[in-house]
Amino acid sequence: MTPRAGMLIAAGALVAGTVTVLPAAPAGAGEPAPRPLPPLAWTGCAVKAYPKLQCATLKVPLNHDDPAGRTVTLALSRVPHTAKTFQGPLLVNPGGPGGSGRTMAGYVAASLPPEVAAQYDVIGFDPRGVGKSEPALDCKPGHFAPVRPDSVPRGAEGERAAVERAQDFAEACGEKYADVLPYIDTVSSARDLDLIRRALGAPKINYLGYSYGTYLGAVYARLHPDRVRRMALDSVVNPHGVWYEDNIAQDYAFDTRHKDFMAWVARQDAVYKLGTDPAAVEAAWYRMRDALRAAPAGGKVGPGELEDTFLPGGYYNGYWPRLATAFSAYVNDADAVPLTEAYERYGEADAAADNGYSVYTSVQCRDAGWPRDWNVWRKDSWDVHAKAPFSTWNNAWYNAPCAFWPVDSLTPPDVSNDQVPPVLILQATDDAATPYEGGVALHRLMRGSSLVVEEGGGNHGVTLGGNECLDEHLATYLATGKVPRAEGDAEVDAVCAALPEPEPEPLTPPAGKQTKGKQTKGKTAARSLPPGKANVAPARAETAGPVRTESVGGVLHGLLGHVR
Repeated sequence: MTPRAGMLIAAGALVAGTVTVLPAAPAGAGEPAPRPLPPLAWTGCAVKAYPKLQCATLKVPLNHDDPAGRTVTLALSRVPHTAKTFQGPLLVNPGGPGGSGRTMAGYVAASLPPEVAAQYDVIGFDPRGVGKSEPALDCKPGHFAPVRPDSVPRGAEGERAAVERAQDFAEACGEKYADVLPYIDTVSSARDLDLIRRALGAPKINYLGYSYGTYLGAVYARLHPDRVRRMALDSVVNPHGVWYEDNIAQDYAFDTRHKDFMAWVARQDAVYKLGTDPAAVEAAWYRMRDALRAAPAGGKVGPGELEDTFLPGGYYNGYWPRLATAFSAYVNDADAVPLTEAYERYGEADAAADNGYSVYTSVQCRDAGWPRDWNVWRKDSWDVHAKAPFSTWNNAWYNAPCAFWPVDSLTPPDVSNDQVPPVLILQATDDAATPYEGGVALHRLMRGSSLVVEEGGGNHGVTLGGNECLDEHLATYLATGKVPRAEGDAEVDAVCAALPEPEPEPLTPPAGKQTKGKQTKGKTAARSLPPGKANVAPARAETAGPVRTESVGGVLHGLLGHVR
């Protein structure tokens, strides 16, 4: 989900304010008897970056109300504790829905202070349907293959073709996974978390969730408040807008963040030479978009792919220098090569992206009611596009299969909670993917929670990404259970300053004019984890290269997959 501007409600939004009341205490009586769980068999699955990583699998019921029925398999990972003091398992989730979390265990264990990480078994997992879990959904391979039609409809025929494309995806999911789709939802995943807890032999869990992972954590806490020991939630989904209204909030927020990027480019005119007026720079970006409609860059970057390429900049400003370089090369030098390379690096979809999108739609379309009348989507999208044109229609088509989803929607649960131990909530004020209002809303719903704000921060996923102030709050909480408390009636319990803006990246010569042996782009790791909402493929986690701003933060945001 998205941190960004607080303007929500769409004109035709449905089921606003309707909630399902989950049990406010452990769901014991009335539930089916739990199936015995065999001990987890951990085996080494180390990678170079995380040599202590171990892996295991766990079978869980497809339908939790039929524990003796069909099972699905969850893929787990672990970095085991090494200290004499053991504080139990710390489950980590990167969001999505559709994000793989197995590598996240290694990253979190390596990023926390060693003395804190050593006290936990850090547990990653691929939620049902994701990654190495089985079955792993892939409704329609190649759905995002370039070049797609322009995301902004060009007349009735263009809109009709895009609607049919969304219908085809929904139908493909229904035909391929008819028996599975009714059980791909957040509440089912939350119940999986409790089976992971049982399989680990732990009376309670500790939990760190980013983005959509904050919503998953909040639902688990509502189901089982007495089984939560500590819970940190970073970049919070607004539980009042699940999911149609939250997507509209993202449209406004990402447009604002895109304007922030254009203003940064204008301040760096000495490097990028695109002008000193942010409005003029933005106008040049939209002229580039128009030109790509007629002649896609490299035969693969049209308007929709351009949006996919620049959307990651709304999640993480460490990508701004490289994106600005591609922008400048195209506009000033008629050189499309850097733009094509930026698309391949930040926006291009692969099999992992296909899997992530399939789970994303399956969860969000099932979780909550969506308008089933396309006229509602059309009116809302044009209304929002008039004020926030950067990604509104791109986002609408990304979610459009929910208008035609083959499985009925559930009703979102009430996640208010007055029984869970103190929860640490961390939120940037200018987050586009999960706007600031979401952090405030969940803080109000979870009695005793503590809200830590990154003032002026615009990145999505703010802890363990280089901000020492935020990281200290997280480390203190995991080490001691203590959260900061505001004096008086202040709603915000602690404030951290945002990290400095990135430095511009020196421009390389236009394609074909490079000096022999001159490095013109950084090395890239294997494709990162599946996408979240807005972009179809997350930026790759950086391992080397000249862009200093893509070091720690780049690795984190590659793992998060820019989950909306």
